[in-house]
Amino acid sequence: MKRPSYATDKALKTFIKNALEEDIQDGDHSTLSTIPKDLVQSAKLLVKQDCILAGVELAEIIFKTFDKNLQIERLIKDGETTKSGDIAFIVTGNARSILSTERLVLNCMQRMSGIATLTHEWDSRLVGTKTKLLDTRKTTPNFRVCEKWAVAIGGGTNHRYGLYDMIMLKDNHIDYNGSITNAVNMAKDYIKKNKKKLKIEVETRNLDEVQEAINAKVDRIMLDNMDVKTMKQAVKMVNGKCETEASGGIIREQLKEIATTGVTFISAGALTHSAENIDLSLKAIK
Repeated sequence: MKRPSYATDKALKTFIKNALEEDIQDGDHSTLSTIPKDLVQSAKLLVKQDCILAGVELAEIIFKTFDKNLQIERLIKDGETTKSGDIAFIVTGNARSILSTERLVLNCMQRMSGIATLTHEWDSRLVGTKTKLLDTRKTTPNFRVCEKWAVAIGGGTNHRYGLYDMIMLKDNHIDYNGSITNAVNMAKDYIKKNKKKLKIEVETRNLDEVQEAINAKVDRIMLDNMDVKTMKQAVKMVNGKCETEASGGIIREQLKEIATTGVTFISAGALTHSAENIDLSLKAIK
């Protein structure tokens, strides 16, 4: 799949630089002390657990950032279903470079594959409906680019990337401001004054707030922690005037039922904060 727009070369290089600095500091002394400088070797990425694989492209970028002469033979692509025992890729080149980047590659791929696998499981429950599955900003600091990329690989849809690419007026914004109407009017004035092209989403907690958001003419209304019956009423009230998003404590068993309400999106922080790492290993080829 095509790399998402937010996973820019600059963003990935910054992430990789900081991650390697965190791990290596003044040297990988285990490797420097035991591996000859010019030794050339190969290693294979072994999948040890059934999953949707994610992070193969990132792994190649990590290897190449550290040592441009490393060669990667991709055997499995991001987003493909893999079985325990499969080999995802083979990396060949300077043995020191392979060993010094091994843990960063594994940390990223194990986490990303876990998120992609969970996202795929959740998204499969929405097959046959028009509702799309969204992630949230409940991500690991400084690792968001990889986690959201993994959601996309798993078949989910990325919500806003950060605080800068959409206006989302949540309960605290509204409570501090006094009302949905006041908050939306101020947001629209801000957009106009600063010549921004930003959509406005409003979080609502009951049907009265839904009606107020409809009257305020926003782009999307979040239906927060509402039961299915209330969501159905809300979607009927909206009647296609804007997008709707179910959110708040969503669990996978509810997905199909929530989709029957007609909501445009279902957002779930669990995709990134509750995914379990997939067991992967980088093994020397003897």
